[in-house]
Amino acid sequence: MSALLEARDVIVRFARMVAVDRVSIALAAGETLGLAGESGSGKTTLAKALIGLLPYQGQVEIEGMSLDRLDRAGQLRLRRRVQLVAQDAVSSLSPRFTVRRLIEEPLRIHGLGGLERAAAQLDALGLGPALLDRYPHELSGGQAKRVALARALILDPILIVADEPTAGLDVSVQGEILNILSALQAERGLALLLVSHNLTVIRRVTDRLAILYLGRLVETGPTRFLFERPAHPYTAALIAAAPVIDAERVHPRSAPAGDLPSPFHPPEGCRFHPRCPYAQARCRMESPELVPAGEGRMVACHFPLG
Repeated sequence: MSALLEARDVIVRFARMVAVDRVSIALAAGETLGLAGESGSGKTTLAKALIGLLPYQGQVEIEGMSLDRLDRAGQLRLRRRVQLVAQDAVSSLSPRFTVRRLIEEPLRIHGLGGLERAAAQLDALGLGPALLDRYPHELSGGQAKRVALARALILDPILIVADEPTAGLDVSVQGEILNILSALQAERGLALLLVSHNLTVIRRVTDRLAILYLGRLVETGPTRFLFERPAHPYTAALIAAAPVIDAERVHPRSAPAGDLPSPFHPPEGCRFHPRCPYAQARCRMESPELVPAGEGRMVACHFPLG
């Protein structure tokens, strides 16, 4: 399957910190790829770099076109084809505009017709026309998420980056948002890049999963196999800590042992070794490279599990 998005050796720097360190990743058309890891792992930073919203080193191509070689017309086309749904949906929506204007605004920016599509877009996301004249502060968290998604979908993109799409929502609303994402993907053939620290969400909707730790990719592969047989100890720790969700509420579990080291001064060798119960002397001195681990997986670990 050819890649819709392909990144090679992507590096993102902020002042003295390397937030993303030599990450290579690919996403096929119609596929859902999850980016997972604790807060501070570099998930959102990587996602924004992959769609040209942050400066980076390395190579990123979307539909075979290198992002750093796009002219102004190519950049405008990219903005139509690739959309970001931010984690804080309310803050991402201008408080001066009604829902109708917010959804129509991308069409105005790109000089497209079809301004009457706002109501139909809301209806596709399970919201009625009564919301069209409301302002963002009058929306619930779930409604704001859907409006932000409607705003992204109005341009008929090929790729949507959803940053923590269920964060801060009740369990029942989380399920509704995930069902909507899955249905829209099946209907429109969308590719989804889903950024989340919640592996329960990741497991439900993604085809493949990429695990980041302190800016580095430690394991990637089909979601099913990573959950059934994680090869990296960090992946195993995240899965063990994933909350259990029932129909009424979330039951949290313990996070991976130890504190996340400072990204300004990451550990030498394997960055996970201070928290890893299986670390040996080699782990403290030598940084592991990503190597095949079977079943379409890649893992960066000197002593992979199982």
